[in-house]
Amino acid sequence: MSEQKIIAVAGATGAQGGGLVRAILADPERRFAVRALTRNAASDKAQALAALGAEVVEADLDDEASIRKAFDGAYGAYVVTNYWQTPAKAGQSPAEMELEQAGIAARAAKETGVQHLIWSTLEDTRDHFGSDERVPTVEETYKVPHFDAKSEANRLFTDLGVPTTFLQTTFYFDAFKQGLGPARTPDGKLVLTLPMDSAPISGIATEDIGKTAFGVFASGSEFIGETVSIAGDHVTGKELAQTFTEVLGEQVDYQPLGFDDYRALGFPGAVELGNMFQYYAEDADGFTGRRDLDQVRKLNPELQSFRTWLEANKADIPLS
Repeated sequence: MSEQKIIAVAGATGAQGGGLVRAILADPERRFAVRALTRNAASDKAQALAALGAEVVEADLDDEASIRKAFDGAYGAYVVTNYWQTPAKAGQSPAEMELEQAGIAARAAKETGVQHLIWSTLEDTRDHFGSDERVPTVEETYKVPHFDAKSEANRLFTDLGVPTTFLQTTFYFDAFKQGLGPARTPDGKLVLTLPMDSAPISGIATEDIGKTAFGVFASGSEFIGETVSIAGDHVTGKELAQTFTEVLGEQVDYQPLGFDDYRALGFPGAVELGNMFQYYAEDADGFTGRRDLDQVRKLNPELQSFRTWLEANKADIPLS
């Protein structure tokens, strides 16, 4: 048996990276070995991956030397950045952090000869909004920074000639477990207020991002230089509410907030997320059109629809 090719996975204890680590280790053909990158190899999540058979190494996307060392000898690498984490440098915005981390990963991949890198990215919403004043500018130059900065970072891999697949992700179904699901009104009714009007939203189970990334790696060089846009389902707010009703066994009504109303809620990130939902809604035809579910299922035959995901996760949906 030939030696397994190593895939280095940044963010291995997170949702996307963890899904890929588990997909590699569950592969009955054992086509790859996995090197799980984490800032803390002693954490419970890191130790759980080690117990499954991953090589766990400490590396930080803010530390170029550690990433170069972690990529050394690897055939492939998966890189995802987290806009919502606190930047390591004082005065640095989250978007600046993501761009810097992507640059570190790109240089490390180039210098160590990584043969296939998957960059977890998103569309640039400014291509749709332009200078539209209805949509507030965030961090001086962006409309939805956690989309736009990732899209800007694409060129960092291209300019260095890193053999890259650009994996465009989407809304996580798992967000419904974290406060975006149905909420109970004072009179006891369950209402879904997702600000999507009547447009469909593309969503995916976070575990399926990793499984689909595994399918890209398993396809060899087929998707190098390509953009692969993924989702698990395209569903309207009414369809989401109906599925919640049927699976939870309690009536859920869809009463979407307006985009300005959502931005005015005042919680950290409300403006950015309001802009994001407005982008999803206004560019729904383009956004969902780029996400061919049949293609995604070829890469990940276990791809979950929203209903399938909800049936497996309904106990974790807060309804208070």
